[in-house]
Amino acid sequence: MRIELEKRPQASKLYGFVSPLLALVLMLIAGGIMFWMLGKDPLDSLEALLIEPLFDPWSLNELAKKAGPLILIAVGLSVCYRSNNWNIGAEGQYSVGAIFGSIIPVYFYDWHSPLLLPLIMICGAIGGALYAAIPALLKTHFNTNEILTSLMLTYVAQLFLDWLTRGPWRNPDGHGFYGTRDFVPEGVLPPIWDDTITAHWGFVFAIVAAILLWFMMRFTLKGFEVVVLGQSERAGRFAGFSPKKMVWFAFLLSGALAGLAGISEVSGTIGHLQPSISPGYGFTAIIVAYLGRLNPLGLIASGLVLALTYIGGEGAQLTIGVSDKVTSVFQGFLLFFVLSCDALIYYKIRFVRSRAHVKTGGAA
Repeated sequence: MRIELEKRPQASKLYGFVSPLLALVLMLIAGGIMFWMLGKDPLDSLEALLIEPLFDPWSLNELAKKAGPLILIAVGLSVCYRSNNWNIGAEGQYSVGAIFGSIIPVYFYDWHSPLLLPLIMICGAIGGALYAAIPALLKTHFNTNEILTSLMLTYVAQLFLDWLTRGPWRNPDGHGFYGTRDFVPEGVLPPIWDDTITAHWGFVFAIVAAILLWFMMRFTLKGFEVVVLGQSERAGRFAGFSPKKMVWFAFLLSGALAGLAGISEVSGTIGHLQPSISPGYGFTAIIVAYLGRLNPLGLIASGLVLALTYIGGEGAQLTIGVSDKVTSVFQGFLLFFVLSCDALIYYKIRFVRSRAHVKTGGAA
């Protein structure tokens, strides 16, 4: 007996809804097996990783802080992917956005003005957009593969950030620690409510961006253009849409949102620029985008789920004594099962009974 995938006449709406839920269940099963192989109780380990943080006020606060950049980056990536443009370099655009946004507080560190924070946010978004413009330019003018160029530029950005914060921008009064000067209070992104709730306005930016992009995709001509060109470039040309302009739009938008996420994290959470500013938000946001079905509103829920793996992974290191790599493993499980279960939307499984055919013949 063998298993075959048979293409469906049309995409299954049922599996389109069930697929993310099935992927979550399979992730839990695979995670339980992993903990069992590590010598840990599967149920207790999964509870420590995914349930306990939901009942701890401090963890919920951290959940919002980590979900903000994930949602903000994933919203931009969803537009890219729906338009058939594959931006894999959001991590680099996140870093460059943080660098650009830090220019003013680094060089004008004694400037106190209400304009400082808005300028920091704008510079961060511009920096991310400019960096995303590089793979867009290479694709539209030289027909290069944007997957490779955007991904390779990520490492350039990370090394440049490391060099800046250890060299030219290093705080002269930092007592040997790497990083820039601390941002002045006017350059720090404030908490949403008060000092007891340290989740900052980056989470609000993410929710607003998700709502605005959902409205664009649902009710505007630009959203229709994104969908048409993503499904068929030839049909888009007949409709009068420009594939090259869409490449620029998708990359600049996703880069700007990634850059805004980067400077929001630096300004709101860290307070200064340092060599390491991300636990991999730019790559994890790809999982967020697909788990949310590339729907901006769905990304809010999927962003919270992936943020929970970060918080739970940190807590699990202390409570059950596992490696910090558990978070990455769970995120890898989730991406694998999401992509696998998505196949059921377009294909159905058939079990085919094979028969052995035996040829017989006489001797010559």
